[in-house]
Amino acid sequence: MAAATIPNPSLWWKLSWQLSLVFVAVVAAVIVGLCVYGAMILSPTVGLQDKLGVALYEAVARDAQGQLVIEENLALRSFKAENDRLWFVVATPDGMTASYGAVPAPYAEMASFVRLIRDGDIRGAAETDEVASIDRIDTALGEVRVMYGGNTSRSATFLTMLTKTYPIYLPLLAIALPAIFFTVPRVVRHALAGLNAVVSKAPEIDPRRPGSRLPVEDVPKEVTPLIIAFNSILERLEEQFQARQRFLIDAAHELRTPIAIMQTRIEGMSEGGERRRLMADVARLGETAEQLLDFERNVQAADVHETVDLVEIARSVVADLAPMAIAGGYEISFESEVDQVEREGSRPALQRAISNLVRNAIDHGGNRGAISVMVSGHGEIAVSDDGPGIPEDQREQVFEPFYRLTPRSTGAGLGLSLVKQIVANHHGHVSIDCAPSATTFKILL
Repeated sequence: MAAATIPNPSLWWKLSWQLSLVFVAVVAAVIVGLCVYGAMILSPTVGLQDKLGVALYEAVARDAQGQLVIEENLALRSFKAENDRLWFVVATPDGMTASYGAVPAPYAEMASFVRLIRDGDIRGAAETDEVASIDRIDTALGEVRVMYGGNTSRSATFLTMLTKTYPIYLPLLAIALPAIFFTVPRVVRHALAGLNAVVSKAPEIDPRRPGSRLPVEDVPKEVTPLIIAFNSILERLEEQFQARQRFLIDAAHELRTPIAIMQTRIEGMSEGGERRRLMADVARLGETAEQLLDFERNVQAADVHETVDLVEIARSVVADLAPMAIAGGYEISFESEVDQVEREGSRPALQRAISNLVRNAIDHGGNRGAISVMVSGHGEIAVSDDGPGIPEDQREQVFEPFYRLTPRSTGAGLGLSLVKQIVANHHGHVSIDCAPSATTFKILL
């Protein structure tokens, strides 16, 4: 029972966060792949460039004679501490140079040419394995050209590229993730549009009505096997209902003959209490057989699209059953707010439904008081009696087949079930209103 209260997961939410994870994973894989590729093809000194620019901004200066010098300030000392092999050559546009650290001999010979090179990637020569780069760097003196090298690694190059590419991937994620949550509901709604017809059709499915199937047109092919399987279940249920209907109808027909024979033989008996009891039992058997026939015939019935007058039908039922009601000790009356109320339906079926309500009032009204049948102007038919009423916990059960309020109740318990079935076939509603000393059944078409 606890599991039944857990709501089904939202397809929109599930697709949204799963697609978001996939998108983030793809972007992350692309960024990491590009950074790895960059670390493989770019100079290993790429990781030094930004920190070197910070360290040289105040360190590059001119002395009293106007010569270019490198002043080892705090930033440069800290950078040197992290890179013990650091070296560089600074060249100004006017041709002055200054060096720092142990400049490899092959690169020292290039010092006079550094000012001519905007940027460069030097991967060593026969005389050295050192890797160097030449870049433009802004300092307090202005722009200078710097050739540099030192402690290099592919991992530092990778991290440098990763931090420098965030202006690309962060806006991409910031735009794409909300877009996913915005577009997925529209995509899901469009993809499942064909299921709307299935959802609207499903409440109308009744296995007792031949040909009730869910549509498969315009339904996603992933859902089609489920609908086909459900339709096959409906087909099997329909076959079982039809087999049951044929059996009950045949059984009810077969009961008619022995019941008629029994009735004839009992009528030939001499008058007395035993004869009256046997006649009552036979009448009950006959009524049960007729109710079974009515119940199953109504399942398979019938045209409910002819125009009928509810006032005329109710009036004729009261006229037919008035002698029975009076003989049972009741006063019976008929009222109508209007002269005519027309609806689409089956006259025999509606007549049977109202008749069953009046018979129910006769059987359970306590053989006293009044029975009234009233038709309202908006198509409601109310049958009231002054009986003891129906307990609240049994008001739905009385419409179940073969259910009786008390074990000693007469009848087969099919009358009210047949009423509910007929009203449902007419797309109507039947309800019960009970007071301590009155019961009213209402049919609304």
